[in-house]
Amino acid sequence: MDQHHPLLSAGADVETGSLGAGVMVGGPNSGHTAGNRTVWFIQDSCGMVCATMTWFLVLYAEFVVNFVMLLPAKNFWYSLLNGATFNSLAVLALASHLRTMLTDPGAVPKGNATKEYMDSLQLKPGEVIYKCPKCCSIKPERAHHCSICKRCIRKMDHHCPWVNNCVGEKNQRFFVLFTMYIALISAHALGLSGMHFFTCIKVQWNECSDFSPGVSVLLLIFLCLEAILFLTFTAVMFGTQIHSICNDETEIERLKNEKPTWERHMRWDGMKSVFGGPPSFLWCNPFTGLRLRRLLMVTQGRRGGSEFSV
Repeated sequence: MDQHHPLLSAGADVETGSLGAGVMVGGPNSGHTAGNRTVWFIQDSCGMVCATMTWFLVLYAEFVVNFVMLLPAKNFWYSLLNGATFNSLAVLALASHLRTMLTDPGAVPKGNATKEYMDSLQLKPGEVIYKCPKCCSIKPERAHHCSICKRCIRKMDHHCPWVNNCVGEKNQRFFVLFTMYIALISAHALGLSGMHFFTCIKVQWNECSDFSPGVSVLLLIFLCLEAILFLTFTAVMFGTQIHSICNDETEIERLKNEKPTWERHMRWDGMKSVFGGPPSFLWCNPFTGLRLRRLLMVTQGRRGGSEFSV
């Protein structure tokens, strides 16, 4: 098992027995230049457990909100409006989580620090380039090496185990949407829980829920604790990410106090560079740019041979 095998380029054959942290599923034209034609996935046990826990907690919140609070409610429009709002936000949150986890964050091609590649760069006399000794790649400006992904990531902000991926140049917008939607559904769940407690105190608990009073209270208490923790964490992360985008400075650059040598995109220019284009509702859509049909066609076209390029 060769830990330092370079990632195969577009159209290259797959060698058996190689092992790496990231798996890309795609067709012959897949690779880092193929963008949406690849599925990026990090094989990290801690990250996969945390990502699974995230989905479990969101689905638990949906269960409590729908079956404990909304469906037994006597007011039809109250249940309909709150159910549609909460479930829509939950779907957007989970979609943003998937896009963050399965999107290449901006990985630098592994093992490209070869003499032939350096000659092709046509460097000027005195021009300095940096080589990563860990993944044997030419490090672009603002790229940092991630020990979990085992790759250099462009504009790496941090590695988040809850999304089992690095937050970098290509998936930061989805991470921002993920934190925003989780914060919104957490606040909504807290509001619904408070309203449910207030309503059930006036009447018998048996009339408020199809579950027994003891079970209902335990489910609601755990939901409130989960919502408070998630709301606090994601609201802080959302604010931190927006601040970093508006200042065009990643968290690593801020912690290292690196002086900017690049042209900074401040405030709205930074938001436009991350979310793409002028402000619009598409900024809040985690499905923007998703070409599922093309991905399925590429994946099905590879069934005759190896599907994974590692």
